[in-house]
Amino acid sequence: MRVLLAEDDTVLADGIIQALRQSGYVVDHAESGPDAEHLLSCTQYDTAILDLGLPDQDGLEVLKQVRAKKNSVPILILTARDTLEDRVQGLDLGADDYLTKPFKLQELEARIRALIRRKHFSTETEIKLGVMRFDPNGRRVYINQQPLELSSRETDVLELLLMNAGKVVSKAKFIEHLCGWQEELTTNAVEVYLSRVRRKLEPFGLSLRAIRGIGYILEVAPEP
Repeated sequence: MRVLLAEDDTVLADGIIQALRQSGYVVDHAESGPDAEHLLSCTQYDTAILDLGLPDQDGLEVLKQVRAKKNSVPILILTARDTLEDRVQGLDLGADDYLTKPFKLQELEARIRALIRRKHFSTETEIKLGVMRFDPNGRRVYINQQPLELSSRETDVLELLLMNAGKVVSKAKFIEHLCGWQEELTTNAVEVYLSRVRRKLEPFGLSLRAIRGIGYILEVAPEP
């Protein structure tokens, strides 16, 4: 999952980034309002964390501009402004959640999971395909109730395929989902991860099918 953090407090931002990356998220960081608005306009994020007291452009103005462009990315406001009026204004302008400082990282991550789950998986707390069960909260995969060992990158690949169940996922989308703007991931590396996931799933009747020139789709293998 790819997250944008718009926060100008570098110490706080570093702590959040480290915690989220340890939980398997790809995190981009914006330190000003214009940078946040730019990244949200050109990158597809699974959710965004937005501080209101950003330099050069207030967080509420960023929120307003993002929603004016019909961008529906889930946005969590993270701010020291804790009055009822501030919360109402933020939510009315299109924020999906509102968390005041100080806060616990566990609560922030729980709220992020809830926003992403609502966006991609409706109200389901786990995703099933054939004999496989995926827990998006813990990022764990089970086959016939037994855990399946996947690396963090392999889990990212599988998660994106499940988020797009029944649809073909392009290599470009894998690259955008799996790495931040300061990282680099080649199509060859994506193919390596896809190959590893395919080998681990095929013995259990799950097919990762390549559609030439388009992308990949995950489905239950047809009966022989």
